[in-house]
Amino acid sequence: AGFPKVRAEEVQASASGQGEVHALRVEPGVLPSHHRGDPSEPEEAQLSLQDKLHVKVADLVAFLVLKYRTQQRTSQAEMLEVVGNDDQDAFPMILGQASQCMRLVFGVDVKEVDPSDHSYVLVTVLGLTCGGMPSGEQGMPKTSLLVLLLGVILLEDDCAPEEEVWEALGVMGVYAGKEHIIYGEPRELLTKVWVQEGYVEYRQVPSSDPARYEFLWGPRAYAETSKLQVLEYLLRVNSRQPGSSLALSEEAVSDEEEGA
Repeated sequence: AGFPKVRAEEVQASASGQGEVHALRVEPGVLPSHHRGDPSEPEEAQLSLQDKLHVKVADLVAFLVLKYRTQQRTSQAEMLEVVGNDDQDAFPMILGQASQCMRLVFGVDVKEVDPSDHSYVLVTVLGLTCGGMPSGEQGMPKTSLLVLLLGVILLEDDCAPEEEVWEALGVMGVYAGKEHIIYGEPRELLTKVWVQEGYVEYRQVPSSDPARYEFLWGPRAYAETSKLQVLEYLLRVNSRQPGSSLALSEEAVSDEEEGA
């Protein structure tokens, strides 16, 4: 089973100013009309089971993002309401893929805290306390991008030239000065927000002319996580190739802007 191909615009809608769970929610046992096949079409043209499961994974990811943003626990019963109580047999797989997406794309772990009532909490990965979003911002969790940045710094012998950082993040569709559907404008995050929060240092390369810059781990990164944890996360990300799992395209961004 590959990484769930959750469409970014499906998830992003839940984080918009008027995003409600029902905006992405599938009523129990029923697919939205735009996901249903035409009954007059041959069976092979109907929506496949895999496509239906994909929709349910996307719905559950959107629901979990909302729970994370409001810092609320959730339960198996709540999540079954989202994906449909008729899918109890498939629920472990749906939750597994949604949890994988939350961890690799958003940097959020879905942890069961009480097996007796199947309750879950959502926390940032690797013990990071940044919350994944700049203070007061109601966007998507961005912790995974921070962990990837810390990983690139490690792979560049603890001091990563800025051009190498942007080249590495470009694989994820993240570019300096270009608005990203999940991460927003990344340059401000990397060179200002996370510098101010103490996760990275951003400094001019000594004697460089014209001026070049480089990234290093900041004191807060050393205090909250470890090089081994970050490298293990990178290995997991690389094995799942999350960059190819989301439709993080200009079309998705424009669709979201048009719907705002």
